[in-house]
Amino acid sequence: MSSLTYINEEGAGQKHSDLCHYSQAVVLGNIVKCAGQGGWTETGDLDANNINGQVDLAFANVDKVLQATGLGGWEDVYSIRSYHVDIDSSFDYFVRKLKDRIPNHRPIWTCLAVPRLAFPAMKIEIEVEAIKHE
Repeated sequence: MSSLTYINEEGAGQKHSDLCHYSQAVVLGNIVKCAGQGGWTETGDLDANNINGQVDLAFANVDKVLQATGLGGWEDVYSIRSYHVDIDSSFDYFVRKLKDRIPNHRPIWTCLAVPRLAFPAMKIEIEVEAIKHE
């Protein structure tokens, strides 16, 4: 069995890892599993009044974590789980972001409406699994 390698990207990823005692990603052979990425800035700040901005930042944070593991980013994702506090306000924009970011790739996706996420200002969280191509 392959050993596990835990990864944290610098900035908000390391900050949240230290604060909440978890890793941003784990590499299991050629599979990478990412912890949920919120729409936080490099310093970990969240703007509760800008849902689309949080979606943009969450997409960028997924890229950062995947790139920290040696992957290219969203193009390597095969599975997505997204958690939306206000799904009516974020769903259509999320779909647009998927189409823009990976227009020729359609990972599986589970999308959930939730009452609250880890931090009160969080409106979106994206968890992905990706594959390292040999």
